[in-house]
Amino acid sequence: MRTRLVLAWTSAVTAALAVATATGPVAAAPADRAPVTPTARCPQLSDDLPWYGGNRAQLQRVIDERGTCHGRGGPRPVAAFDWDNTITKNDVTDATISWSLRHDKILRPASWKDTSTWLTDTANKALTEACGTEVKVGTPLPTSTNARCADEILQIREDGSTMSGEAAFAGKWNHRRTVPQYAWVPQLFAGHTVPELRAYAEAARTEALAAPVGATRTVGTHVLPAYVRYYDQQRDLVRTLQKAGFDVWIVSAGSEPVTEVWSRGIGIDRAHTVAIRSVLDRKGRITTSNEGCGGVGVTEGEAIPYIDGKRCWINQEIYGIKGAAAWNRQAPHRRITLGGGDADTDVTFVGDATGAHLVLNRNKNEVMCRAYDNADGRWVVNPMFIEPLPRRTTAYPCATSAYTEPDGTHGPVRRGGGVVPDQQDTVY
Repeated sequence: MRTRLVLAWTSAVTAALAVATATGPVAAAPADRAPVTPTARCPQLSDDLPWYGGNRAQLQRVIDERGTCHGRGGPRPVAAFDWDNTITKNDVTDATISWSLRHDKILRPASWKDTSTWLTDTANKALTEACGTEVKVGTPLPTSTNARCADEILQIREDGSTMSGEAAFAGKWNHRRTVPQYAWVPQLFAGHTVPELRAYAEAARTEALAAPVGATRTVGTHVLPAYVRYYDQQRDLVRTLQKAGFDVWIVSAGSEPVTEVWSRGIGIDRAHTVAIRSVLDRKGRITTSNEGCGGVGVTEGEAIPYIDGKRCWINQEIYGIKGAAAWNRQAPHRRITLGGGDADTDVTFVGDATGAHLVLNRNKNEVMCRAYDNADGRWVVNPMFIEPLPRRTTAYPCATSAYTEPDGTHGPVRRGGGVVPDQQDTVY
């Protein structure tokens, strides 16, 4: 396993920032600190790329105050971002699955039950019946012409259910550390080498970037986005952070070889890209096992970069924190300065950031409850930059059911000793 050790720097801040204005969470300067005057040393976010409200200014303040560009010295600060629908519009892993199904790149397993420890007998039967047993084990399934097979795979990936609506996964898992249908994605590519999977991701990337915004395609009977775009604002933010001395990382719940193909498009190398990491066999082929985190060893996906798992992987890979301690929130000097995400899968690590918590609004309950509650005045909420969602018409159920418990049940979102009240959608 690759070990990465990077020290993060954060300055002490004793006063809370002002709570959001009526137009959304836009923080003011700390009361005990004079505003930082931008200098030639500190690069600036582009004025030509629109952000919501005062979000650009708030992010710029973090860059000016925390970056090494100010010339005051100190270790490099760290910024970490989710990938899918945070840096790009649409999911790059799904784009790779779509391309692979249309080009017969999924290999037939000896048994579909081998692909996931949680796959149900019902799902195994549905996949076997839909995909057939005519081709030899370890050879490509004809998913480009077998719509039933493609449909079953896509349905299980999307919803964790079969086409008939029955649960595809069952058993026990920590719902804040993994979700079986996410872990199943790299497992679908078992038998391929990492270079092969990267090649499929490259082909899917070329295709998705060429498709017009808004384009869809049908695979089986599923209508899927046909396009992916890098968000210009996020590309500019990453570039500016890097110029300002930040160490910038990607932490995704996608397949690591796929994410690496895309992350280099914004200047982030493999060494700074963390995603679901498959174990390889002696011939360099992907297996159904994944590397673990926080004292969890090799499993079939019990500790992937998902909700609390993203914190664990950040602590382990960036800060070198080993064992069970990697699951815990660390002291400020061992936490990221800026975190960016779009979904509940990102809420823990984004919340750990000490400078700013950037959230793209996709109407996801737990992360939006945290963002709109804006307890520390550092949450930055922005609509999606391409095809933003309309305003949610009902309040987020923060006080009752927005929090996902480890056992999969739902309860209130809490802070301190209290419960976060329900929140209205105000940034859209």
